[in-house]
Amino acid sequence: MAISEETFFLDPAFEGTLQKQIQSMIAEGILSGRFRPGEKLPSSRGLARHLGISRITVTLAYTELQADDYIVSRGRSGYFVSDTAPQPRLSGPVSVREDTVDWNSVVGTRFSALRQVRKPDNWQSYRYPFIYGQADATLFDHANWRLCALQALGQRDFNAMTADYFERDDPKLVEFIARHSLPRRGIVAGPDEILVTLGAQNALWIAAQVLLNSSRTAVIESPCYPGLSSVLAETGCTMVAIPIDDSGLPPDSVPAEADVVFTTPSHHCPTSVTMPLERRRGLLDRASRDDFIVVEDDYEFEMSFLTPPSPALKSLDREGRVIHVGSFSKSLFPGLRLGYLVGPAAFIREARALRALLLRHPPGHVQRTAAYFMSLGHYDALIKRMARAFGKRRKIMSAAIAKAGLEMVGGGEGGSSFWIKAPAGVDTEILAARLREKSVLVEPGAVFFPQPDPPRCYFRLAYSSIPEDRIAKGISIIADEIAGF
Repeated sequence: MAISEETFFLDPAFEGTLQKQIQSMIAEGILSGRFRPGEKLPSSRGLARHLGISRITVTLAYTELQADDYIVSRGRSGYFVSDTAPQPRLSGPVSVREDTVDWNSVVGTRFSALRQVRKPDNWQSYRYPFIYGQADATLFDHANWRLCALQALGQRDFNAMTADYFERDDPKLVEFIARHSLPRRGIVAGPDEILVTLGAQNALWIAAQVLLNSSRTAVIESPCYPGLSSVLAETGCTMVAIPIDDSGLPPDSVPAEADVVFTTPSHHCPTSVTMPLERRRGLLDRASRDDFIVVEDDYEFEMSFLTPPSPALKSLDREGRVIHVGSFSKSLFPGLRLGYLVGPAAFIREARALRALLLRHPPGHVQRTAAYFMSLGHYDALIKRMARAFGKRRKIMSAAIAKAGLEMVGGGEGGSSFWIKAPAGVDTEILAARLREKSVLVEPGAVFFPQPDPPRCYFRLAYSSIPEDRIAKGISIIADEIAGF
């Protein structure tokens, strides 16, 4: 690999000759690890021309660096970083900077303080990882995903990979969503009513930005997906959190001043409660009577392996009041970051314009690869495989939780996790910290509550990433730790 001439520039404040400055630039590049053994340096003529100095100055600098074994000459091939050059310093970058900016006062919004579920980067190394939403390598179809990615890289799909769609989406992926995904949820939509997003959270953000402002009121569930409350807070809207019950969001609790109601009827996050059909109709009746919009996060509907999935709210909508949010990131893998919004054409037009302003469109190659994977039947096969595995794990975990005497809250038609209420006096943040020392990962529940002083006795146990033969032992360790409080 050749080191570009553009890497070098002269510093007017450098104390020394031009020759010494060139020597310093190259030596510091090697010592900082930016320039690596075997990389080719610019020619003396090219570097001199770039810097606007004499070629002899560069030649003399190169000669000194060669004498110190920083670089070597390979005849007519030029100069290269020596294989035996001094090793990069382990203490970090060479340049020293004193940051004098008071970032606490300069930053307008503290996004880093927003609530979010956190997990260790090395979660795979834990023996009992009861954490949610991570792909299981034993279930994923690596071979066919690779083949679809290669197909999407082919000459035939060159435009799909390289073109700037601007505000548009891959037509093959949109067609799959319209003809395959949505009909399974009882939804009929045309291309102008579908927008591809970077996952469900991006879809929720776009919906919130389009529908809300500082003079409007949004209703959310409590508990709820932590990212949602953070997204809504950035709109400046008034937020009203309504506690859910065993059937999800109670329609009668929605205040009359509501403008937008956000709900997760299929598998509530994080309790997995499923909203019954009559309550879904009741919510739509309230929306019609009080003239508000419903944003439906169709969370984990693919994992309804205990009973057939309930109809989507959008499928029951006769007035165009429901905005539907779907995602492939949960069912395929979280790093995919592909989801979609479904709504009336007038809403999607505004959502599309906002997405174009922010990020134009999700990467074309990712969209086309996903479209091939789905249209060739690999996606459905993966969902069936996951449902079988998750069904076994859920049965084992349910029995282990009951045996341990832990209190399950909610339930639903499947999903990939349990919502647990610990006994009084147990702070699950402390519990999680203690369990990490025993190679057990659980998710404390306080982050899921949007109120300022959330209850601290809940936690989530997921079975999407833990082998079934470790579940019972992991639950036993959790129960013993709780008993020690």
